[in-house]
Amino acid sequence: MMSESSWTGRVDGTTPEHLRWHQAVTSYEPGTDPGACVFVGFASDEGVRRNKGRQGAAQGPEALRRALSPMALGTPLRAFDAGTVAVTDDRLEDGQRRLGATVSSLLDAGAFPVVLGGGHEVAYGTYLGVAGAARRTPGTVVGILNLDAHFDLRPDPVPSSGTPFRQILEADPDVRYAVIGISQPSNTKVLFDTADRFGVRYLLDDDCEPARVAAFVADFLAGIDLLYLTIDLDVLPAAVAPGVSAPAAYGVALPTIQAVCDQVTASGKLAVVDVAELNPGLDIDQRTARTAARLIHRLVTRHVPAQPRDQK
Repeated sequence: MMSESSWTGRVDGTTPEHLRWHQAVTSYEPGTDPGACVFVGFASDEGVRRNKGRQGAAQGPEALRRALSPMALGTPLRAFDAGTVAVTDDRLEDGQRRLGATVSSLLDAGAFPVVLGGGHEVAYGTYLGVAGAARRTPGTVVGILNLDAHFDLRPDPVPSSGTPFRQILEADPDVRYAVIGISQPSNTKVLFDTADRFGVRYLLDDDCEPARVAAFVADFLAGIDLLYLTIDLDVLPAAVAPGVSAPAAYGVALPTIQAVCDQVTASGKLAVVDVAELNPGLDIDQRTARTAARLIHRLVTRHVPAQPRDQK
């Protein structure tokens, strides 16, 4: 069930020219409006705890809903909220499986799932949803584009917010993985070596000039059929995104990250997106939540639905 208390805000009127997000979002029921955006929360910071980060990301989904709620819609749309998958009693793997089942069912219903994290352990759950969806037909090339200061390829035996993409690549060698915003001081040589071993494409934060980033994204999109976009908010400079488990000393400029979002959502290949690592208790003036909400707003309002490979 959706969290009604989070989807509230100012009402200037009920006609299309007055609408805000909180007036457009209703509770999701299977079979309603195929093709629409459906929000799913993932309330977890168990992965962050295991990765020895600053906890608090479990409150991220509600903070993201609150930040998005008052934003004005340029054109009318319908959107839905399928509620929140909560990780309790340290049962991260169970929560990831439940999130995966939810994402799979939404993709199979033709929806555009937008997952609101939660620590970056959300990524493994979102991936399970893509892997289990009917549109992942044999031969369909799935790409994961991660906007992140970290590879999250740690070799730790216990899954955490630092391991999801190693888990994915070990389980599914056909997945193509790319990262924009890697911070060299935040990733050991072991992680760079691991990225090379798995054939990961990446851009360092030092190299994220807008034209170079656009070319990197275009080249990645050209080689895949279906895209999963994951945004770790620590890719942004700490002044823009202070409310994360590991604030970036340098980061990638917000206009560049927004341009990536615009590019991928217009590609016709974006099937699912998640947003990770918002920690409301560490945020300042809701900067991080508001920034994340703006990115979500752009992704959804400009989205060109992804088509199954055999319909292209």
